[in-house]
Amino acid sequence: MSDIDITVQINQIKLDTQRLKTEIAKVIIGQDRVIDQVLIGLFANGHILIEGVPGLAKTLIIQSIAKALNLSFSRIQFTPDLMPSDITGTDILVSSPQGESKQFQYLKGPIFANIILADEINRTPPKTQAALLQAMQEYQITSGTKTWDLKLPFIVMATQNPIEQEGTYPLPEAQLDRFMFYITIDYPTFEEEIRIARYTTQDAQPEINPVLSAQQIIEYQHLIRKLPVSDHVLSYAVKLARSTRPKDQEASADTKKWITWGAGPRASQYLILAAKTRAALEGRLTPSEEDVARVAEIVLQHRILVSFAAEAEGIRPSDIIKTLLEKS
Repeated sequence: MSDIDITVQINQIKLDTQRLKTEIAKVIIGQDRVIDQVLIGLFANGHILIEGVPGLAKTLIIQSIAKALNLSFSRIQFTPDLMPSDITGTDILVSSPQGESKQFQYLKGPIFANIILADEINRTPPKTQAALLQAMQEYQITSGTKTWDLKLPFIVMATQNPIEQEGTYPLPEAQLDRFMFYITIDYPTFEEEIRIARYTTQDAQPEINPVLSAQQIIEYQHLIRKLPVSDHVLSYAVKLARSTRPKDQEASADTKKWITWGAGPRASQYLILAAKTRAALEGRLTPSEEDVARVAEIVLQHRILVSFAAEAEGIRPSDIIKTLLEKS
């Protein structure tokens, strides 16, 4: 592929991204930062964990993006009694057309869709959470002796409520690490909340028009991975990820004091891939250090385990990341 072809396609990604945002804005008021981050994750083919208090449109954002992308969408409401088979599907005994014999037939679960909304994922036990692991990592589901491929693109967008912690099951580190981004949603501004109150209490319901097909998204995902990255940007991303590891030889005093466990190599990979995607969505052919810095918090914060000293002083992973960025 020539440089001219890549330039044309990157410009098209930028235009399509603008069209996507226009369609999503018909339903979602504000939350521009969150929408930008979710779109980066989607075009990077990464899974996303979204945290926010109830009523901040977490579910609506994901549903709206699925409609604008013309992708199949499935919502799974995670509850304490949810079983793994409720997600992946199960074998059922059915009779033959003639009724002479019976055989097992696999009934596919809700995970067989392009975009999966795992609503309140921390409300279900670890056994059920683990049912997502193979799907998120390998894009496959195994039932008995058979393995089923999931249709691409396949993105898991999970939500969790930060307030009600009673009766919840915090995601284990292995599960957290499979999420490319950890995105937090804040309250809208006063002006945005005025608009929300006005438009959501009217009778008219806006219609979202599809912008991209599944095949176009896959093609864009492959194109983004082909974009070149300069050595200094690679070095910047790797050094940033390694700066979160307290046992690293070059770890700072703050890192050793505030962090018990830092981000692994997957963080370096995701920093580069997210930076590539951010550059592409803005119509640029190669990412910069600024792109890496802008995605650092959502890539790193769920991969850092803070120390007891940090918890005692109310220091969060996001605070530590901001300090590391200032020193990088």
